[in-house]
Amino acid sequence: MGILDITLLRNKHFLALVGNGIISVFSVVMMSLIYRALDKVQVGSWFFFLTVYGLADAIRNGFLSTATVKFYSGTGQERAREVLGSIWFLAIAVTALLTLIDLCFLPFVGYFANPSTIATIHWFAPTLFSALPYTIAYWILVADERYIPILWLRLINSGSMILIVLVLMYLNKMSLHTLLLFNFFTNCLTSIAAYSARLTKNKTFFHRSWKSIIEIANFGKYSLATNLSSNLLSSTNTFILNFFLGPAAVAVYTLPTRLMEIIEIPLRSFVGTGMSGMAAAFNNNDMGKVAAIFKKYSGMLTWVFVPIAILAFIFADLAIGLLGGGKYIHTEAPNVYRLFMLMAIFYPIDRFNGVTLDIIHMPKMNFYKVLIMLFACVVSDLVGISISKSIYGIAFASPITLLTGILVGYVALKKHIDYSFRDVFTIGFKECMDLIIQKILTPFFGYKA
Repeated sequence: MGILDITLLRNKHFLALVGNGIISVFSVVMMSLIYRALDKVQVGSWFFFLTVYGLADAIRNGFLSTATVKFYSGTGQERAREVLGSIWFLAIAVTALLTLIDLCFLPFVGYFANPSTIATIHWFAPTLFSALPYTIAYWILVADERYIPILWLRLINSGSMILIVLVLMYLNKMSLHTLLLFNFFTNCLTSIAAYSARLTKNKTFFHRSWKSIIEIANFGKYSLATNLSSNLLSSTNTFILNFFLGPAAVAVYTLPTRLMEIIEIPLRSFVGTGMSGMAAAFNNNDMGKVAAIFKKYSGMLTWVFVPIAILAFIFADLAIGLLGGGKYIHTEAPNVYRLFMLMAIFYPIDRFNGVTLDIIHMPKMNFYKVLIMLFACVVSDLVGISISKSIYGIAFASPITLLTGILVGYVALKKHIDYSFRDVFTIGFKECMDLIIQKILTPFFGYKA
């Protein structure tokens, strides 16, 4: 292996990308196994549980993950212990509060008929506590930019779960209960591994201070609001489907939403690259360059998504069958996936709207944008499901939410940067053609524009 290769393997951005890629593959494999091993009701109940758990995790992460990086990174030893001790205190407090809410429902669990709700009430608190040490270790490792231990912890968590599911399937013991039980055990295993490797720094708990606790809490409340609202936006459809149509509908609807990862991976990559460029331009008071980067990246990605959306539209049945199994091909899932992929063409504009609002120091406007989208989502979902009485009511309400976000973001950004949809499409098309000519046609065919 050459020096260049070794340098690449030590690059933090490369390691983070590889880690996310591996975990994404694990997630797809895990999802495919679950869809094949359980019936629709159990699959829907599992994903409803994950949605509720994800909402709680968004509260804990939104409140403390960014705060950990901000207040801990680059500090002296004494200050670091004080900050981490305060983080531990607040993390335990938030987890205990969420657990208390769950326990309030426990005496009334017999009154619930929905299996998703019953499973969630039983397993929410144990799962949340089992992941606490592992979660805090993850925040600390991100702040320290130690991506190899992060990868190992995630491999332990995801890899052990896949192995357990395979064994349960082989023994014909797979069920919703065993899945929830061993999910709890794999969280415990990962937390024990993090503790054994001294990654949790739990002894700093005794170095906490009220000054740091208040400081971190005051900062965390702002990032919590946006993070929670974004999570609610992605979770609303699951909640409405579960309580109006049942967990089987959740199982069918979740398939196409998880397949959208094919769009999310390049989208996250472009957003991450574009953010740094826009931030540098904004810090130099160059709003023209901010606008140019916005148009270039959102426009290019829009055109890149066009052929992907066309291929997904044609091969939707195949994609759904590969991930969920043949029993889902004749459900609403393939058509919902087709609709989502057509919508995905406009995802870059919406995502870059929000990112740019943050970059130009308008996070409050971005928060309002998400809230307006959430309101549009709930209203359109309720109207759609009351009219159609099916998953299609939820699916066809999604473009309304997306359009609302694009328009609100456009109006907000138009006041600060020179921006039009026509510019996005024309500049994006030109950049794509230049890239094709420079990287493909010229090297391989000697073509010159």
